[in-house]
Amino acid sequence: MFGKVLIANRGEIALRILRACRELGVRTVAVHSEADTEAKYVKLADESVCIGPASSALSYLNVPAIISAAEVTDAEAIHPGYGFLSENADFAECVEKSGFAFIGPRPETIRLMGDKVSAKNAMKEAGVPCVPGSEGALPDDSTQIIKIGRAVGYPVIIKAAAGGGGRGMRVVHTEAALLNAVSMTRSEAGAAFNNSTLYMEKYLENPRHVEIQVLADAHRSSVYLGERDCSMQRRHQKVLEEAPAPGIPRRVISRVGDRCAEACRRINYRGAGTFEFLFENGEFYFIEMNTRVQVEHPVTELVTGVDIIQAQLRVAAGERLWFKQRDIEIRGHAIECRINAEEAFKGTPSPGKITNWHAPGGPGIRVDSHVYSGYTVPPHYDSMIGKVIAYGDTRDQAIRRMRIALSEMMVDGIKTNIPLHQELLRDERFVKGGASIHYLEEKLAARSEAAKGK
Repeated sequence: MFGKVLIANRGEIALRILRACRELGVRTVAVHSEADTEAKYVKLADESVCIGPASSALSYLNVPAIISAAEVTDAEAIHPGYGFLSENADFAECVEKSGFAFIGPRPETIRLMGDKVSAKNAMKEAGVPCVPGSEGALPDDSTQIIKIGRAVGYPVIIKAAAGGGGRGMRVVHTEAALLNAVSMTRSEAGAAFNNSTLYMEKYLENPRHVEIQVLADAHRSSVYLGERDCSMQRRHQKVLEEAPAPGIPRRVISRVGDRCAEACRRINYRGAGTFEFLFENGEFYFIEMNTRVQVEHPVTELVTGVDIIQAQLRVAAGERLWFKQRDIEIRGHAIECRINAEEAFKGTPSPGKITNWHAPGGPGIRVDSHVYSGYTVPPHYDSMIGKVIAYGDTRDQAIRRMRIALSEMMVDGIKTNIPLHQELLRDERFVKGGASIHYLEEKLAARSEAAKGK
């Protein structure tokens, strides 16, 4: 095991990684911007290094500063968390060339799965079910693009090969709108990702977002840790996640999960990763793979008993997975609510000083958060300030425990989305389970229209 790990991230994930390291007896280095000097994880780390001003571009995305911090503190490995540089193959390569271990997949694997076209081709070869669409990248020839659109069938969705997080995509309902949509998306992709490559997929009208968590070691062993339903989304961003996905038979999960584990072996994957799917009419359709730990990893940890962050550390240090697929058993149900510093129903950011913070507790409740009373939420980063996770023997018990937890939670001084979660947890369609990725967006739109009519 490593003697010292540098945590190249911030917020709740930095604290989560720090705790996993401490449990394994690993010393930690927290890098931080000037805006995060007073963060809890900075105070708890064995060492800390300021790597720049508040701007992400000058701090958390500043590769030379992060490498220098690792050098001056004699760190042996770097954990990128999620977001920022976590799926940047050039960063992973720089880390390894500088003599440190990158706690994540190999650079070439990140590149393979970071390009949606090559990722989809790799998944097809491994037998992972994919959304019908173009065979590879869209050509420049307009006649060929129209032919592909007709073959796929409308509606279609145009996606940037290097896109992600809901960016670089456009839904097209008619052939007349296709070429203009391709042109606009190509320009946006070139500007946003420095890669104008596009591909086309069939647009599924009413799918759920279901993902499969995998772990793989450097010795070609891999397992899947069940699935998560992440269909409650606003603006393509996840709001609430749960495991397991309600209403999907275990045999269906096992079939696609086995294929995901096999795909890991085929591409020589190492570390934690997530295969993201659209699920409609009993079928899974691969959309992308995230080559990092996910925000929603705690729900999987609670239903499997596997510490995913510690697994990342152990696999990166060269250890073999200490369990087989037959050892993985899904027990109970877990739900995660992302707590954001924002206006609950509009999503407008609400940075500022938290004058009073009281985290909930009780049976089955876990809170992952870096904030405290007196902490100032900076305006420079993502608005998430923590996660509340509720576990129960059944989904119904997990829902009831989450309702109680949110009723006990206090966050004064700023606005949060807790009221949105409270409304959602009593929503008849959510409680039934199996709502589509459009449900929350449509619910909020209807709520907004109703408010205008008053």
